[in-house]
Amino acid sequence: SQYFRASAISTPIYLDHAATTPLRPQALQAMQDGFALWANPSSPHAAGRKARSLLEDARERVKEALGWQGEVIFTSGASEAAALALGHAQAGARLVASVEHDCVLQAAPAAERLPVRSDGALDLEALTEAVQRERPLVAVQQVNSETGNRQDLAAIGGIVHQAGGLLLADCAQGAGRFALPSCDMAIISAHKFGGPIGVGALLVKDYAMLAPSGGQERGYRRGTENMPGVMGMTAALEACGDLYLDPQVLEPLDALAGECRRIGGTWLSDRLSHPTPYIRAIAMPKMSATAQVMRFDMAGIAVSQGSACSSGTMKTSRVLEAMQVEPEIAANTIRVSVGWNTTRAEVERFCEVWLDLAGA
Repeated sequence: SQYFRASAISTPIYLDHAATTPLRPQALQAMQDGFALWANPSSPHAAGRKARSLLEDARERVKEALGWQGEVIFTSGASEAAALALGHAQAGARLVASVEHDCVLQAAPAAERLPVRSDGALDLEALTEAVQRERPLVAVQQVNSETGNRQDLAAIGGIVHQAGGLLLADCAQGAGRFALPSCDMAIISAHKFGGPIGVGALLVKDYAMLAPSGGQERGYRRGTENMPGVMGMTAALEACGDLYLDPQVLEPLDALAGECRRIGGTWLSDRLSHPTPYIRAIAMPKMSATAQVMRFDMAGIAVSQGSACSSGTMKTSRVLEAMQVEPEIAANTIRVSVGWNTTRAEVERFCEVWLDLAGA
C-alpha cells in the first residue's frame, strides 16, 4: 500500500488490548515483591500485620492515582465488583444501559435496560423518565468495550442525582486513560491497564451505600485479599501516567479510515457520539468478522470480534444491535484495540493486512 510501509515484523502482533493487556514490568516487579512478603492480611501475627500494612498502603495509592475521595474495596475483578454493587447497593430499582458488559447485565438480570441512540450514546430522555422512582441505581459504562464509545457521564450523573439516585460507572475500559467521572460507585479491572488478571476494585463514595455481606474488606467482600495482585494493580495504575498512548502510534489508523470509507467499508467511529482512539470497530465489505479474525490470526495479528466474553458465541453483537447497526455491517465488524506497548510499526502492519484482505 502507498500508505503503509512497515518493515517486516516476525513476532506476533497483539491488538486485542480491550480484552486484556500485557502485564507492565512495574506490575510484575510489584507482584514479585508481594509474593516475597506475603501472608494473610487478616492474620494477627507479625507477618499478617505486614501484609495488612502493604494492602492498606496500596489502597491509599489507588485512591491517589485515580483521584478518588471515597473508599476502595478490592475484588477479584470487574465481574465481582459489578456483582457487589448491583447486588448490595442500598438503592431501589436497578437500571442498566443496554450496551453494558455481560458481567453487569448478569449481575442484575431483572434490571430495566435503558436504550441507546444509533450513535451509541445513552438516550437521556429515556433515562430521565426511567429514574422517576425511589432511589434507583443506574449502571453505565465509561467506555464501551466493543465500539470504544465514551458516554457523557457528567450529563448522565446530573440526571441520576437530580432524581435522588445512585450512579455506578463501569470504568474497566477507561481507568488509567481518562479521569474517573463524578459517580457514586466505580468499577476498575487491573488487567485492562497492565495489571494482573484476577484483581480489581469497587470504588464507593461511602460504605453506607452498600449492605455489608461479612468477611474481608471492612465486611463488604468475602475472601482473602489477593495482596500481591493488588500491589501489581497499584503499580500498573501508577505507571499509566498522564499520556497513555503516543498519538503517532495511532496515525496509520486515520489513513486506513479513509481507505475503508473509499471501498465501501464502515468505520464505526464515524457514527459514534464520542469515539475513543484506542478501541476501533471496523467493518470490512464482503468478509465476515469470523473469517477476518481467522485470516488476521494466520498473518500473526490478534484482533477480535467484539467483547472477549461473548466473541466466541458467533452471535450478532447485541451492542451493535442496540445501536441499530445494519445486520450485514454488524456481521462484518471486528474490534482493534491498542495498548501501552503497541508500536506504530504494528499498527501499520495491521493496516497493510486489512487492505490486502479487503482487496483495496
